[in-house]
Amino acid sequence: MNENPPADAESTVDREFVHSRWIDAPRERVFKAFSDPGHLARWWGPNGFTSTFQEFDLRPGGRWRFVLHGPDGANYPNESVFVEVVAPERIVFEHMSQHHFQMTITLEAQGAKTRVGWRQVFDTAAERQRIAKVVVEANEQNLDRLAAEVLNVA
Repeated sequence: MNENPPADAESTVDREFVHSRWIDAPRERVFKAFSDPGHLARWWGPNGFTSTFQEFDLRPGGRWRFVLHGPDGANYPNESVFVEVVAPERIVFEHMSQHHFQMTITLEAQGAKTRVGWRQVFDTAAERQRIAKVVVEANEQNLDRLAAEVLNVA
């Protein structure tokens, strides 16, 4: 019996951020808060940020281009490519600009609630460590904003 994992099963623990949150809404409503660009633009990003979307093509290979507008007036162009979309269970995208990472968002239904899984994997442990101070809080704020926005989703 071989107890060594295959080479491609490399651990990402030192390169990732993992968050989760129970949202008091059905999974389909939470998915719509992400899949509808009108809703997504209202909650995506940390507190104080707004978004202007230029392109949102939610399908494997589709692009998501937008500008995050910071509370200090700075603009942060973002571009991602969707890798996997399994409605209403999972969205995976590769973030191409500024900090390169792969984001996996999972939605697990439990009755009328949804557990949102949020996993970002960066290229290196050094990059993860460099931005940890900002990203940990920003991810939690993003999930707070999602929980608030689902109240506006029909």
